[in-house]
Amino acid sequence: MIFLKSEPLILTSFTRLNGTIMKALFLSLIYFAVMTQSPEAQDKKGWITLSGENALTGWHLFKQPGTNSAWTSVEGVISLDANKKEGRGDLVTDETFGDFELKFDWKVAKGSNSGVIFLVQESDAHQATWHTGPEFQVIDNTGYPEKLDAKQMAASLYDLIGCPVEFIKPTGEWNTSVIKLEKGKLDFIVNGKNAVSTTLWNAGWDNLVAGSKFGTLKNFAKTSTGKIALQDHGGGASYRNIMIKKL
Repeated sequence: MIFLKSEPLILTSFTRLNGTIMKALFLSLIYFAVMTQSPEAQDKKGWITLSGENALTGWHLFKQPGTNSAWTSVEGVISLDANKKEGRGDLVTDETFGDFELKFDWKVAKGSNSGVIFLVQESDAHQATWHTGPEFQVIDNTGYPEKLDAKQMAASLYDLIGCPVEFIKPTGEWNTSVIKLEKGKLDFIVNGKNAVSTTLWNAGWDNLVAGSKFGTLKNFAKTSTGKIALQDHGGGASYRNIMIKKL
């Protein structure tokens, strides 16, 4: 009789205990699923993909919207076909960006030159992307036919601040890079190493620009917003995993 009276209490206790265990197990499974996600899966919030699988969605030729391009996108790799004569020119984003973090991989063909240019102003008043935007240099350091100085090497802030050549992988291999611009602070990272760090729009920056080939360009890097460009400098270049986050 005592056992029978205690049975509902035992069942109730078991049910509560079982519920507690199931809740703990459920929370553990959620935690495990989150923690075992790849870094890419955990870090997609706010990122905009700029390299589509097989289309140049979000891009157009500088000052030539709607024109067929010598640039192609195949399986997420955007490349310039240097053998084509038609559709040449820098590729620019449809969208304008202010403070941003841009991640991308790049490689160049032997003897080739390209670049990622930012803060680009696209209007009739400007004849080229580099007339208004600073450039992350993309070039074959060892095989380019002309002599390069330190500020013209790959991952340099072109003609302004050089990048150590040992940061760059051999020609034809992929390099992983980041351009980050936030409140005037500019950083280039290549293959996990900080290649360039400077501040725009102060006296030091003005002096830097004045001593470069851009010193005579009155609209060079004067705005805090602009488009991103992939430069057509005559040779073959490829880009992949292009993602940008607005800061």
